Amino acid sequence: MNQKNIYVTGAEQGSGKSIIMLAMMDMLSGYSDNLGFFRPIINTNEEHDELIQLIKHRYHFEFPYEAMYGCQIEEAKQLLESGQYNELLNRILVKYRLLAEQCEYVLCVGSDYRGDESIFEFDFNAEVANNLGCLIMPVVQGLGRDSSQIVDAMNRLKLAVSEFDCDLLACVINGVSEQQVDTLAMRFNHQPKNGFPVYIVPVEPSLYKPSIGNIARQLSTVILSSDLALLNRQVNQYKVAAMQVPDFLAHLEEGDLVITPSDRADIILACMMAYSSNKYPKIAGLLLTGNLLAAEQVMILLAETNELPFAVLSLEQDTFNTAMKVKEVRAQFYSQDEQKVATALGLVESSLDFSLLRKRLDAQHPEKVTPLIFEYEQIQRAKSNIQHIVLPEGCEDRILRAAEILLLRGVVKITLLGEVDSIEKKLGLSLAEVQIIDPLTSELRELYAEEYATLRKEKGVTYDMAYDTLSDVSYFGTMMIHLGHADGMVSGAAHTTQHTIRPAFQIIKTKPDTSIVSSVFFMCLEDRVLVYGDCAVNPNPNAQELADIAISAAKTAQMFNISPRVAMLSYSTGESGKGAAVDKVREAVSLAKQAHPELKLEGPMQYDAAVDAAVAKTKLPNSEVAGHANVFIFPDLNTGNNTYKAVQRSSGAIAIGPILQGLNKPVNDLSRGCTVADIVNTVVMTAIQAQAECEVVEPLERNFEPVC
Repeated sequence: MNQKNIYVTGAEQGSGKSIIMLAMMDMLSGYSDNLGFFRPIINTNEEHDELIQLIKHRYHFEFPYEAMYGCQIEEAKQLLESGQYNELLNRILVKYRLLAEQCEYVLCVGSDYRGDESIFEFDFNAEVANNLGCLIMPVVQGLGRDSSQIVDAMNRLKLAVSEFDCDLLACVINGVSEQQVDTLAMRFNHQPKNGFPVYIVPVEPSLYKPSIGNIARQLSTVILSSDLALLNRQVNQYKVAAMQVPDFLAHLEEGDLVITPSDRADIILACMMAYSSNKYPKIAGLLLTGNLLAAEQVMILLAETNELPFAVLSLEQDTFNTAMKVKEVRAQFYSQDEQKVATALGLVESSLDFSLLRKRLDAQHPEKVTPLIFEYEQIQRAKSNIQHIVLPEGCEDRILRAAEILLLRGVVKITLLGEVDSIEKKLGLSLAEVQIIDPLTSELRELYAEEYATLRKEKGVTYDMAYDTLSDVSYFGTMMIHLGHADGMVSGAAHTTQHTIRPAFQIIKTKPDTSIVSSVFFMCLEDRVLVYGDCAVNPNPNAQELADIAISAAKTAQMFNISPRVAMLSYSTGESGKGAAVDKVREAVSLAKQAHPELKLEGPMQYDAAVDAAVAKTKLPNSEVAGHANVFIFPDLNTGNNTYKAVQRSSGAIAIGPILQGLNKPVNDLSRGCTVADIVNTVVMTAIQAQAECEVVEPLERNFEPVC
């Protein structure tokens, strides 16, 4: 394959190329799981290159660390000083090719500009890009420049590009002030008739401010707090606490890093008390200087505190030198900083035209669908038509973390339900754009109670009973969907399945052509995505219900761009078996085919015949489904639930779901053991279901009817 790889590099110092690199890596992961990441030169002084570590962690790369860079800076300096420039380029090229031979695409990130070293210049990176055969994507600094200075920088870049005859993918001007965006966008059209696209990325101040984690890593501090998520807190400014407590408290600001000697027990305790008070700003963290033994009793107290509200760091240096070093800390991405990563992705994704970039790369989507590809494509679909999702469990930490990622990525609009003050105090997350509603005090409660009483009048529900019921977050959230105040709901991280879906049965109800609400899991295997149903809702469906589950699962699969080939599973294949259980499946197959003869649906069949072409050739020759099935309908909940968990645990598959189907509007349930990633995926799927409620989904096959 003729590779068209990308080389992202700064055109100068301080360009912020890592922000662009991250978005391009995310784009590439959307249509290939066979990716590589490469840096020509890394800094010898650092234990591990931060960008390589970030990419290895985020995209689960298994390449050895040493395979992902050309050489270290000290080696490069020695070669240059001895006049072996070509040898330097050759060493970089050899290691690059060893990696590229194993990958479909490789994203390269240029060397860092440090001090006045001549090696860290654009012409070096341009020549490396040419030697590696990459499309180059230079990043120009916009921060702190007026429009004329940016235009001058672009003109210099064009000359350099022309001199080296670089093959350009695009150019990015990064960190532009909001006041300059429109002017520069008019000057540099995204799609010029000649030349290359130029994209304008506005400044986001939080990306240029270090996190507690940046300070801990770059200063090699001791971390005294146990919750590593606290390291993601952004540091807005730092304060050296040398005053008495009253004066110190008067100077506190939101996002402060407080630097104080370890023997200032009064300051340490004041920070903890101030954080729990509504009268004072929330600090980002505390950095203790000097000998920890000077405050042994306080250290014991901190160690006994199970949940410190902020990160506590320690450095055995004096306060003055520590403060000077903190000033030099650079804002960098690192693997656990989900907030900063999500912010960067949301910012760049809204500024670049990825469809045009893909065309310029001349790349095609691969036939196989990996978990990363599947998740990427669903996120892009959700972002194409923003939906409003309500999350009833607003006080749950995992829900808040997922909500933050979704908002920073610009995937959905979110409403959190719960006690407002409690949610706002949680975790210090960036949830400024989120709507928070407390069902107990909301003005909507009366309206919802009236509607619920009307819906349940035949069941003897009065207004007073309905008003009490609407204090429940699940009922309140479901009513939001019913009345069009939200498009979908995701719950279950802290509630049972019944608590989540019972209100949906009572209020939203099933679609007119569906007799039963059921569920599917999207099983993301190494090279494909399968659909399993029903693994979460119906214990023992009858033949008609089983047929409806199969039809609903086929429509759900098609909704998510999977062309359905449905296998109705049983303990026997074809006509070989007898018994009530297999007869139920045969009847379900007949009913489903009568209702939707255009469906590729067959059964009963065993799982091996459904997935293995060799077995299928023996047991069901000439079958359109056997050996190639991608939608699997289990005969009962016991079989389905155990099978999906067995596949998930034994193969390492990612299970997304359960995704409920058959309701008039989307409501989805979470496992109480769900991760933040599970919540993000389920919200994305719910948003796509909500999109399908208001638009006709084009069938993937001509004989398949639209789902709505």
